[in-house]
Amino acid sequence: MPVLSALITQNSELKIPRSGTSLPPRMPSMVFSPPIQWYPGHIAKAERQLKAQLKNVDVVLEVIDARLPLASQHPQVPDWIGQKPRVLVVNRVDMIPKDLQAAWREWFLAQDETPCFTDAKQGKGVNAVRKAAQAAGEAMNQRRRDRGLRPRPVRAVVLGFPNVGKSALINRLVSRNVVASARRAGVTRQLRWVRISDSIELLDAPGVIPARLDNQDDAVKLAICEDIGEAAYDNQRVAAVLVDLIVSLEFGQVLQHRYALNPETITGEEFIQNLAELRYRGDKERVACLLLNDFRKGNLGAIPLELPPVSSPTG
Repeated sequence: MPVLSALITQNSELKIPRSGTSLPPRMPSMVFSPPIQWYPGHIAKAERQLKAQLKNVDVVLEVIDARLPLASQHPQVPDWIGQKPRVLVVNRVDMIPKDLQAAWREWFLAQDETPCFTDAKQGKGVNAVRKAAQAAGEAMNQRRRDRGLRPRPVRAVVLGFPNVGKSALINRLVSRNVVASARRAGVTRQLRWVRISDSIELLDAPGVIPARLDNQDDAVKLAICEDIGEAAYDNQRVAAVLVDLIVSLEFGQVLQHRYALNPETITGEEFIQNLAELRYRGDKERVACLLLNDFRKGNLGAIPLELPPVSSPTG
């Protein structure tokens, strides 16, 4: 059954077609030349340090972006952590429709995952993350007691792509601002241990990203959400994809409502060109930045970039 979403910007309802991590049927796969790639030196260094520290960690808190839960999962995390307990934190849940949150929960449960949905900026859902980390610590300390060792604080690491809200989550877990947090990629650049309480210690790690982004459909979504550095992409091309994607997900009326321009019968590139000519003396770069910032700040309402995949029927 399709999900119904009440738009923040309007009181109407839209039918959301479920799709997977790839772009919707009306969206062709992205071919960027040069391709979107971003792997700065501080991330390469942080990845090496992080993998060296993982042997000292009891539980992993993997933070992903609720607007693109699949594209923002690092493909190498399962190999890095092995059998260590993992808590999946789906952050920025305030930026997707509430009924879509329920659909994602159902999908993750079907994959034997129990997600914690959070809005770390406002502190919503953080207690569930804290309890999950403590539960892992209790199991770890019971094993220590069984071996005649004294209990110790559970050691957790918070990891994920840049700009998915890891630092904001840590600040909420600690109940004070102990790490820098901002809405852009690359703010955290060094590994740092932070004590939450007498029972939990957290390792704050810089965002990690694959050395090569082979899936350009995912790469452009990461660029739209500013989960990779802005030096890696062209604003106008990425903003055009954002328009096409919003229309394909049947949220096109949001763009018409905000910008008084119908995107349904034109391409994303044409939308940017027409809006630039109508309002900004042909300045397409200004329009592209406006579109991206409006999406990133939530000014367009709660709009996802991915929907839960649907298994193809088998014969």
